[in-house]
Amino acid sequence: MEPMEPTDTAASDRSDRSDRSDRSGARGRTRRAILDAAAVVLAKNSGASLGDVAAAAGVGRTTVHRYFAERSDLLKALGADVLEKVAAATDRSHLEDGPALAALERLCQELFELGDALTLVFDESLVATWNWEGWEEDTDADRALARLIERGHAEGAFDPALDVDWIVQTLWSLLYVAWQRGRTGGTKHEALTLCLHTLRKAVAPGP
Repeated sequence: MEPMEPTDTAASDRSDRSDRSDRSGARGRTRRAILDAAAVVLAKNSGASLGDVAAAAGVGRTTVHRYFAERSDLLKALGADVLEKVAAATDRSHLEDGPALAALERLCQELFELGDALTLVFDESLVATWNWEGWEEDTDADRALARLIERGHAEGAFDPALDVDWIVQTLWSLLYVAWQRGRTGGTKHEALTLCLHTLRKAVAPGP
C-alpha cells in the first residue's frame, strides 16, 4: 500500500501548530523579560510603576498590561517566580550529595546567583505588602534545607548549639550582606568568597 500524500488540510494543521508554537515561545520570552525587569526595578524602588517596568523590559506599557492586567497581577507572578527560582537553585545544589557542609556551600552559591530576586526575598515588608502567596508556608526547598542541617548535625559538621532555624536565618543574612556588598562596589567574587568563609566559621562546631 503506497503512503498517502499529505493533504492541504494536514499541511495547514502543521502550519497552524508551528505558528502557535512560535507565538507561545515569543510570549514566554516576553513574559520572562517583564518579570526579570520587574525584579531589577522593584528591588531598587518597591513603588515603581508598570510604566517603569515596561521601560526596563524594553516593551510598551500596553504590552505589560496584556500579560498582567493590574500591578497586583505582576507582583503575584513575581512572587511565584522568585519561589520557583529558589526551588530551582535548591535542586541544582543536590543537597543530599556529599558532606553536609559542602552541600550547604553549594546552596549558598546557587542562591547568591539569584541576583536582584534576593533583594525582594530579603525585604519582608515588600512580601507582606504585596501579599505573595506561598511565602508563609514551608516549601519543598525549605524542607530540603532543614533536612540538610539535621544531617550536618548528625555528621558533626554543624555546631549542635545552633538549631535549624538559626542556621537558616544565618545563611539568608549572610547572603543579604554579600549581595549588598556586590551592589555597593565590591566584586561578586569577593562578596561570595567572604560569604562562604563566614558561613563555614558560623556553623562550625566549637572546640
